[in-house]
Amino acid sequence: PHPHIGLGTVTYLFEGAIHHKDSLGNALDIEPGAVNWMVAGKGITHSERVPEYLQHVGGKPLSGLQTWLALPEDKEDIAPAFHHIGKQDLPIIEGDGIEVRLILGDAFGASSPVPLPSETLYTDVHLAPLTDFELPKNHEDRGIYVISGEVSVGDDVYGPGQMLIFKPGGAPVVRAGMTATHLMLFGGATMTGRRHIWWNFVSSSEEKIEHAKQEWLKGQKAGGDFSGTMFDLPIEDDEEFIPITT
Repeated sequence: PHPHIGLGTVTYLFEGAIHHKDSLGNALDIEPGAVNWMVAGKGITHSERVPEYLQHVGGKPLSGLQTWLALPEDKEDIAPAFHHIGKQDLPIIEGDGIEVRLILGDAFGASSPVPLPSETLYTDVHLAPLTDFELPKNHEDRGIYVISGEVSVGDDVYGPGQMLIFKPGGAPVVRAGMTATHLMLFGGATMTGRRHIWWNFVSSSEEKIEHAKQEWLKGQKAGGDFSGTMFDLPIEDDEEFIPITT
């Protein structure tokens, strides 16, 4: 178990499974194609563990991404929330050599059912070899992250683990390489103001981050007793926690 403030986490898997528990009482397995959207707001704790049914199964791969979204300044202190949307409830858009699963936001004429505090775009994209993919025009900020295969933009080629951020405006086109390509497309409204990050805490205010740090330290010094602090440990997973190292 560990804490967060001021952000939302999007957990999305390609293979394997993670068991999620949080201080709101949610407990479930995250599996490929589904999305976990956890809004930390003013403060939440959660744990992410290997599900019990996989703990004694060797060689099971785990692959996926957890993306952190900074909340809008006027929503940094909202009540924490959690939403789990199954694979079957996320829209799929298909075209010539293109398959897009819409995780968050609006794109290509479809909308994800995940509730959001601000304009956001997040999709899982598979491209057949040599397929052109035009990024949607309805978001100011857009980028892609290459999972496998490669893409070209003009004469430049990018491979796995590389992220491309595009300037606002227009409709950039990326082309898949000679093999099938898997990428994530993300973006949304331009973030206003600076954000600070320290450990698991994100905020427009360094003072709020320091306060969260001191609150976690109180529980840490009390041996895991977080009563009287801004945090609670996850229900049925309160026997241990990740300490702050100062």
